[in-house]
Amino acid sequence: PEKKRRKQLDAAEQLYAIVDKDKEYPFEFVCFRITGFHLKSDIDIPLIKGDELLEDLRIFITKLSGRLAEPVAEKDQKIYTMQELAERMKVSTKTIYRWRKRGLIARKYVFDDGVKRLGFLQSAVDDFLRTNPDLVNHAKDFSRLTLKQRQKIINEAAKLSADTSLSRHQIISKISAKVGKSHETIRYTLLDYEQAHPEKTLFKKSTGAIDPAQAAEIYRLYKQGCSIKELMERYDRNRSSIYRLINQRRAKALLAKKIEFVSSDDFLKEDIQETVLANPLDLEETPERKQIESFELAGEYLLPEYLRILKDTPVLNREREIALFRRYNFLKFLANQARAGMKLSNASGSRLTRIEGYLAEAEEIRRRIVEANLRLVISIAVKHMGAGMDFSELVSKGNFALINALEEFDYTKGFRFGRLASLNIAKEYAKLSGKSVRRIHTKAGSRQDMEHRLRTTLAHDVSSMEKTHRSLAQIITNELNERERYIIMNRFGLVGSPIRKETKTLKQIGEDLGLTKERIRQLELIALQKLRQSLSSEEFELLTGE
Repeated sequence: PEKKRRKQLDAAEQLYAIVDKDKEYPFEFVCFRITGFHLKSDIDIPLIKGDELLEDLRIFITKLSGRLAEPVAEKDQKIYTMQELAERMKVSTKTIYRWRKRGLIARKYVFDDGVKRLGFLQSAVDDFLRTNPDLVNHAKDFSRLTLKQRQKIINEAAKLSADTSLSRHQIISKISAKVGKSHETIRYTLLDYEQAHPEKTLFKKSTGAIDPAQAAEIYRLYKQGCSIKELMERYDRNRSSIYRLINQRRAKALLAKKIEFVSSDDFLKEDIQETVLANPLDLEETPERKQIESFELAGEYLLPEYLRILKDTPVLNREREIALFRRYNFLKFLANQARAGMKLSNASGSRLTRIEGYLAEAEEIRRRIVEANLRLVISIAVKHMGAGMDFSELVSKGNFALINALEEFDYTKGFRFGRLASLNIAKEYAKLSGKSVRRIHTKAGSRQDMEHRLRTTLAHDVSSMEKTHRSLAQIITNELNERERYIIMNRFGLVGSPIRKETKTLKQIGEDLGLTKERIRQLELIALQKLRQSLSSEEFELLTGE
């Protein structure tokens, strides 16, 4: 629930403020400080290094605040953008990045132009300045340069710019190393000189196209929150060049994305947008107590914390379910319409932002629908236990059957989503049961295994399978982080050849990554939800089918 997530966001910030980067912390401590619950587990989890914990908390706070972003107009104190704070403190945005790693708290807010950005509360800035006076003063050291030192820096910049093909960023780094002053000191000294003498050009402007590797790096930095001004200075390009490159990358990602939806004649009505999107998303309902018996039966197989989350997740009534599915499909309809006819060369920033906004809200709705129906997977999995099948494996298979059902569900026919989801999950378990029985009654030795692969090879076009295999691997690389990629690649046999699949169980992957089997199952579900947005139904079935 949103109220609980906001409380945990506040708790994460409070934890961030007390973590020492040179110490180590038990995960149980981290879990309790953020959620308020004591983790009961006999598993020996390694201690977390303080510097790694700070980085993870910073990412956690940024992502969670992005989902809960509040308008700046609703706050009762000043909120600075990164650029505004850099200008106020007379430092670079790069320095602000470093300060964030040293404890300066930032959240995402919706600013007056409707765009989500990192913002810094006045109170958070004041606390940081009060506790880090030396750090702040060091960043302003450039103001104490003597006139002779300033002139030496300016002369060095002019000489290097004339005699070399180095970028502005590289020249500043060289001068910094030579004169023993910080990068920010050199940068602001030269910036002040250029502003005072606009007729004198210190640096040559870069010419020619940006190479692909540099373009990828610029886009990566932009997605991490680096400002356009910082990118302009670092890569010595003008504003329009940076925006053009970023928008081309954004457009390329959107054009490659599969946008599938259940259409409705209602989507073509004039007032449909006001009707469907009039009210903000809200799922705050009291959870129903049905299926709790199944949870109790599953208690010994799942983590207590996971069971608590399931019990606290609101159950959707018929009216809310229809409204969410309608909104979900309409948002993807709007995204598809806005994308129609778009090309890399004519994609405007406002158009891209609109499409990304539609898809982001659709993703949030899909996540909520999946979470609201996870209890259904548990209740069906409990009934199918036996024949040597692992309960966590059953839950894992049931989860991607649930995701598939969500994409196929036609809310306009008046049926409850649970009917289709239950059918999909039961079909998946029936396939598992058949395979399990065959494994029990036949010992698939190496000879039989080889014969089976030979028959498979003859029945399929090998080159086509390899092409599909590579395509799936590329999408997985683009959409998932390193840990999620490892889980999906090993769970669904994308590590070996497309003919001889090499898969691992949740337990084996957990041992590889030093995580519990249940945690791997949760990460697998997150990864599958991301992939379902980029894969067609056929590709998703090819990935998850056996």
